[in-house]
Amino acid sequence: MSDKFMRTEMLLGAENMKKLKSAHVAVFGLGGVGGHACEALARCGIQNFTLFDNDKVASSNLNRQIIATVDTIGMDKTEAMKNRILSISPSAKVVCHNIFYLPENADNFSFSGIDYVVDAIDTVSAKIELVLRAKKLGIPIISSMGTGNKLNPTELKVADIYKTSVCPLARTMRTELKKRGINQLKVVYSEEKTLKPLSETDTGNQRRQTPGSTSFVPSVAGLIIASEVIKDLIK
Repeated sequence: MSDKFMRTEMLLGAENMKKLKSAHVAVFGLGGVGGHACEALARCGIQNFTLFDNDKVASSNLNRQIIATVDTIGMDKTEAMKNRILSISPSAKVVCHNIFYLPENADNFSFSGIDYVVDAIDTVSAKIELVLRAKKLGIPIISSMGTGNKLNPTELKVADIYKTSVCPLARTMRTELKKRGINQLKVVYSEEKTLKPLSETDTGNQRRQTPGSTSFVPSVAGLIIASEVIKDLIK
């Protein structure tokens, strides 16, 4: 038993640690939720990762994303996450895809060998495509719903998508998944009423609301996701 995972093995047992070591998790989106989920999985002994994200670390990420430091600004998020994973577990195998996963490029990626999918992306069409692929292939998946404009991490819940309430993203996902015949999806969502940001940003000719965020809501959602992945992989 490796010393770094000794405390975890005390709770999970040697056989379960072997399961985690051999498991392969794909994480889509490495922001406030996905980054914390990814690191927590690495600290639990997961050794095989495939990472998807096309963003670079920005200064606006410093308030909530575990990969964001002054030293990583401008770095590909996949590379920053890979470096963190390897700094925890140097023997880990990490494959990076610097791309936004979308329906139009989904055929370019194989899910062969993937044991679990973490959906921490924001775009509804991409989330739906990811769920459809995972369900078709029989790969367990957990999806993060909205964590922006929230202040209370104790309102986060784990539920089937059709038992969610309050969350606008979950409402949209319920409607779209029902149309496609998907009758079950494990999600992490918040029952906290969405707050309105105090300021807006201009984006080209379109004015849109930029979600406010904190260090403690997306991170807790990511940690909850990691706990669900671990429990599902060893049960």
